[in-house]
Amino acid sequence: MILRSRPCWLLVFLIFPGMLAAQSDDLLTRIWDGVQQAQKKYTSGCGTIIETRTSSLMVKPMVLRGKFCAEGTKRFTLEYFEPNPMRIRFNENYLNVTMGGKTEVLEVGSSVRRAQSYFSRENSIANLKKNFTITAQEDSRGYEMKLVPRSDAFRRRLNYVVVKMNKRDFLLRSLEVDGKSGVNSVFAIDVSSVNPKIPAGTFEVYRPK
Repeated sequence: MILRSRPCWLLVFLIFPGMLAAQSDDLLTRIWDGVQQAQKKYTSGCGTIIETRTSSLMVKPMVLRGKFCAEGTKRFTLEYFEPNPMRIRFNENYLNVTMGGKTEVLEVGSSVRRAQSYFSRENSIANLKKNFTITAQEDSRGYEMKLVPRSDAFRRRLNYVVVKMNKRDFLLRSLEVDGKSGVNSVFAIDVSSVNPKIPAGTFEVYRPK
């Protein structure tokens, strides 16, 4: 369960704090500019998340409900309450996944930073153009971007990613990840508070001794 779900929620972490860059036509540039302003304005956030996971191997969709908090690009916590409790915490270099009373400790800092370089920083537009075919749409509620991998590095794991964000504040509203494993996960994200005072210990992780 833990291993099979990791690619999807790890992408949530990679994309949620850094959001997405865009190609250089008018709409994508407008999205990119709005996201950059949102990143400066909203340095942390908390809310609720509903993941609907489907697969040809599942009799019916699995619906996971939980809450999350993120602080910049270095700290993130995601806790599912149902159908089975699971807690995921990332703090700079270490990732903890706790389920069934057992905690898996992973050192993933370098991998996360490398992956985030594709979704943020000043060279992200060039990275995305090189690695993804991107289409963008706009409606009354917000913006939608679909990323289809072009490079083998991403094509081996992903069929596509769809990101939806609010028009008013450019905060992430929904994320769909369709993986090569045959699992499709759609995350409905409700950011209920921005720049909150997050309690001490929220992002505390176990580290290897």
